[in-house]
Amino acid sequence: MSDTSRRPRRPGKPYRRPQKDPVRILAFEALRAVDERDAYANLVLPPLLRKAREKGDFDGRDAALATELVYGTLRRQGTYDAVIAACVDRPLREVDPPVLDVLSLGVHQLLGTRIPAHAAVSASVELARVVLGDGRAKFVNAVLRKVAQDDLDGWIQRVAPPYDEDPEEHLAVVHSHPRWVVSALWDSLGGGRAGIERLLEADNERPEVTLVARPGRATTEELLGEEAAVPGRWSPYAVRLAEGGEPGAIEAVREGRAGVQDEGSQLVALALANAPLDGPDARWLDGCAGPGGKAALLGALAAGRGAVLLASEKQPHRAGLVAKALEGNPGPYQVIAADGTRPAWRAGSFDRVLVDVPCTGLGALRRRPEARWRRRPEDLEGFAPLQRGLLRAALDSVRVGGVVGYATCSPHLAETRVVVEDVLKQRGGGELVDARPLLPGVPELGEGPDVQLWPHLHGTDAMYLALIRRVG
Repeated sequence: MSDTSRRPRRPGKPYRRPQKDPVRILAFEALRAVDERDAYANLVLPPLLRKAREKGDFDGRDAALATELVYGTLRRQGTYDAVIAACVDRPLREVDPPVLDVLSLGVHQLLGTRIPAHAAVSASVELARVVLGDGRAKFVNAVLRKVAQDDLDGWIQRVAPPYDEDPEEHLAVVHSHPRWVVSALWDSLGGGRAGIERLLEADNERPEVTLVARPGRATTEELLGEEAAVPGRWSPYAVRLAEGGEPGAIEAVREGRAGVQDEGSQLVALALANAPLDGPDARWLDGCAGPGGKAALLGALAAGRGAVLLASEKQPHRAGLVAKALEGNPGPYQVIAADGTRPAWRAGSFDRVLVDVPCTGLGALRRRPEARWRRRPEDLEGFAPLQRGLLRAALDSVRVGGVVGYATCSPHLAETRVVVEDVLKQRGGGELVDARPLLPGVPELGEGPDVQLWPHLHGTDAMYLALIRRVG
């Protein structure tokens, strides 16, 4: 056996094991899940945080930092990619995705937080050593040291084209949205630069958590008794939680008497429920009920009037979520798994029908920032037949004199007004009802008769609603 103790040591610093940082490792794991599995951060992050707390690795401050690292990195991904691209000697597509995730986390700490530059670089290099190895950690170190030479404003001046030369690309880089999304939102919003900038900025802000007190089961007064709770802006059933408020800690939420629901979603359901009708008002339908937020509110409102709700959802597992949301409803209801484009009920059976159709989700980019990078313009073509089919079936399902609510969580014109106009033109037998009076107190609702809500104007997701009365 050779005597290794007498071998001369290599010159330089002795090897040091990388320091494991649970917060940054968790943030990296969340980003990898988003990239590798097309997962959503709002679904991936909570169980990771819960597991870390159970192991004793995290306290409240750690959870807040991990959440900021994940969501901040995803929201600003487009801007950070442009910065990283200026600091590497190869196209970004040739940088391994795990390396790019570590770099993005580091860039967010440098340009998007108050973490000191030396600490941001050091922590990111240590993370790279743990999850990538020492060799690639050197690459991370070199890139982040270049990034640290300027602040966010300075980098934007360097990597974004001037607004006067290319307005859409300038806004895309500055506000971290794909160019096609900037163009689509601008078309729907209309107006000049100020409005679209405010909208894109709002998309990058952390949304408030909004609760709904389900009528007959909970009250806003009960929810307002919770710490950090304040009244909603527009819905009489809404309560907002200040930053750090935890819905799962609230008894009414745990019991299903209240739920987490954006105020725009509440307004859509309320507008349909309050639309004027001639004749009976006994049978309501939610034709795209999953995962159940609107159905739970509609079911409670229907019960208060002696009406019955049928909640239909095509996917059985999502129908199960609807059933759970409606469990304990104060009045009768039914949940079925059925295709809304091929109704499992007789034509003209309902007095009110809601179809909140599948869409690109461009109205909820505050909550799902990664969606902006996954969606492509061609996705619109995939949703178009389904959206039209669901609206046609809804109009067939409502009685003459009844009202259909067509809703999307996208402001894209191809998913909103174009769908409604096409179906009414081809099918006939429907007339638009002015939805604006049914959202009392809500400002800046446009010329009508349909309604488009906006994050920067209303503090809600960008929900769209058209109300259509069947006349034949």
